Amino acid sequence: MTQIETYQSTVQIESAWTLSELMGRHQGSGLHKVSFNLRRTADVNVDTSKSSIIFVLRSDCSPRRHPIPIVHSASFSAVAHRFSLDSATVCRAFYSVCKAIVENLGHLFEFSSDINRVIVGFGWISLPNCCGVLGIEKFELEGEKIGSLSVQALVDSEGRFLDVSAGWPGCNKPEDVLKMSKLFVGVEDSKEYLSGPAYDLDPDNSIPQYILGDSCYPLLPWLLTPFNEEKNGELGCSERVFNDMHCRGMELVGTAFLQVKKRWKLLTKKWKEQCVEAFPFVIVACCLLHNFLIKCSEVLPDEKNGDDGRIERAFAVYDGEDNESGKRIRDALASHLSRVSQRT
Repeated sequence: MTQIETYQSTVQIESAWTLSELMGRHQGSGLHKVSFNLRRTADVNVDTSKSSIIFVLRSDCSPRRHPIPIVHSASFSAVAHRFSLDSATVCRAFYSVCKAIVENLGHLFEFSSDINRVIVGFGWISLPNCCGVLGIEKFELEGEKIGSLSVQALVDSEGRFLDVSAGWPGCNKPEDVLKMSKLFVGVEDSKEYLSGPAYDLDPDNSIPQYILGDSCYPLLPWLLTPFNEEKNGELGCSERVFNDMHCRGMELVGTAFLQVKKRWKLLTKKWKEQCVEAFPFVIVACCLLHNFLIKCSEVLPDEKNGDDGRIERAFAVYDGEDNESGKRIRDALASHLSRVSQRT
């Protein structure tokens, strides 16, 4: 099993892939091009010399000239027939495109490079010192051996992906995926993340940098999950206010996953289990393209068109013990949010 940690890992491709997004236009020069409709100045060229194919991430396409080819879900055989190639060649070329996207656009995961922007964004929705919202989504596979892949993602207040960990077997519990992720190591071990200054809520209370986490995760000093009546008893006013704000935050990650799936139709298909080594790389590439389009001010798919933008509940609520330090930080933030709600 291959896991993709943000944009730094590699995946070995197998010729057994069954899905592709390679829809393009025949060029008069005898070369074939797939034009990803992304603007600005970030061309990525992948030349497979044996088959004379060039896949181009172009900067000079207008939205009205070409649709974004990756939104289609054509089979490798259909694309191979269109370009008079064999399916294995098309498969390798598609992998090269995804690899080029991941290697050239990896900087668009901005968790460590632009954390101040992230914090300011959450401040506008009354979540002081918040550094993201963490959720997890399942992507289905054909077959019963694995069944699905889990993808953990951290998003900001604009719905951009800040960190993606993809390729975990769907049978893994979310808390296990979290502990094996680069995000967890970066916070708990290397202190690379969430090591900035605390925020003073009042003269007596401050909170460190933190992220909001789905209820399937454990409560930690830096990962704040919602209050649960089964654990915490009947909820008071401040707990309910916190849960309301937490729910609004979690909608951000649900909407981001939904928009990625709506724009990149490839991700809505069931992949064969023999393709499991390649699929995580494709997911990460689509998340990066999603960020690129937000940066280019592209109109995103309407998440309310046939769906309310929420992640369908696929994971059980975490039933382990809550961290005592996490409890104190969550209580302090809940009291602060309750006071703010009374003033508005």
